[in-house]
Amino acid sequence: MTRSNPIHQLRYAVRHPDRIVPHVRRLARDTWFRLRTSDHVSYYRAVMKSDTARNPEAAVGSKSHERWLALGRMQFDYLVGHGLRPGHRMLEIGCGNLRAGRLFIDYLDTGGYYGLDISPDILVAAQRTLTEYGLRDKLPHLTPVRDLKLEFLPDAHFDVVHAHSVFSHSPLHVIEECFAHVGRVMRPGGWFDFTFDRTEGREHQVLREDFYYRTETLVNLAARYGLTAKFMDDWEELPHKQSKIRITLP
Repeated sequence: MTRSNPIHQLRYAVRHPDRIVPHVRRLARDTWFRLRTSDHVSYYRAVMKSDTARNPEAAVGSKSHERWLALGRMQFDYLVGHGLRPGHRMLEIGCGNLRAGRLFIDYLDTGGYYGLDISPDILVAAQRTLTEYGLRDKLPHLTPVRDLKLEFLPDAHFDVVHAHSVFSHSPLHVIEECFAHVGRVMRPGGWFDFTFDRTEGREHQVLREDFYYRTETLVNLAARYGLTAKFMDDWEELPHKQSKIRITLP
């Protein structure tokens, strides 16, 4: 039974009555944004604008500052342990307010980090993070985007592409758009790590904000665009609810 199933939601409400009011508020907001936007990117940009106005760290999925720090460190340690080096050029899709990006920027050589996000509001928060952590001299690039076609980026430029908690909020056509274009900007020998909400049952979404996919769906979709995808088993050992796939160019 999926999270979108009314019976599941009713049972969940009985077990967690304190979460009923927040869910109703989220449902009302979702309905309002759906009526005012014409596509998923516009919809989710409105979601991020609303969430960022309340708390930028919560907007990227951190319930506390301590959790924000811990999740950033987890992403950083994993990538360094799996091949990231200071001389690499890194593209982070959905960089948010630099939860992990601040660590990548500090670690990489000057100018080696390029962050994209669909939300201008969260990128303003990212600028504050740069100032707070004294990273201005590292000259990171922070750019708002409307899609994942990556048309303005050069060919074969990035050693590492990273997207944490992006595809967990993306319908399949947005993921496919990324797969169709990301190979062009990757250098030979480079890789693309992304997380996703994994299900072993029926694929589904909740309020157009949370999307659940089977591993084979994303692996097969990557192969359609000449990319090799590998499920990262060791990521499953870490305290994080999402799963991770690494994509490479054959």
